[in-house]
Amino acid sequence: MDRTTTIIVLAFASLVLGAMATAIFIYVVVPWRRRRRAAKAKAAAPRPVQVDSSDEVQEPDAYAPSKQTKKVKQHSLFIIFDQPSADSDERLIQWLREKNAHYDALKKIFLIDGQQPSNPVTIANAFPPGEMPDLLRGETHEPIRGISLLVKPPLRKRRNQQMHVYVELAKEMQTVFSSKMLNDERELATDSTFEQIIGE
Repeated sequence: MDRTTTIIVLAFASLVLGAMATAIFIYVVVPWRRRRRAAKAKAAAPRPVQVDSSDEVQEPDAYAPSKQTKKVKQHSLFIIFDQPSADSDERLIQWLREKNAHYDALKKIFLIDGQQPSNPVTIANAFPPGEMPDLLRGETHEPIRGISLLVKPPLRKRRNQQMHVYVELAKEMQTVFSSKMLNDERELATDSTFEQIIGE
């Protein structure tokens, strides 16, 4: 082997050894340094405060949505007349006049302005198709068997004057007609029902 060949072989071997050393450094030393830095950073970071297990159990209950706080698009109460007749219709006409109700001929419902004319209380027929005849103009009809009282909840809780009006109208109508009052789930309305409506 001549001198030139020996130099070339040695140079090539040096390159191979240098590449191997670089690979060892990249795959062994660099990750080791990273792990060491991460361990130091973890040791320097403050430890999280231990929370009592009883608090962890109670926390979901505090934030769990309850049935009473669910958002509704419209409150509904149904007054079902025990004995629908011309007499009950006459009492309904008188009651609507006392409340200054006005008839919406397009939707076939009555509206009571209450405290917020922009969000009136709606009086509709509780039975299909839900249309009310224009009782104030003497439109002929079958005896009304029951009515629905509907109102939209306020956008802000502190502006719930109309909800008080709504509940009072429902209670008054139940008394005037000695009838059953049902909530939106077709169950008997209770004080809890009224509190939920006013509290919305």
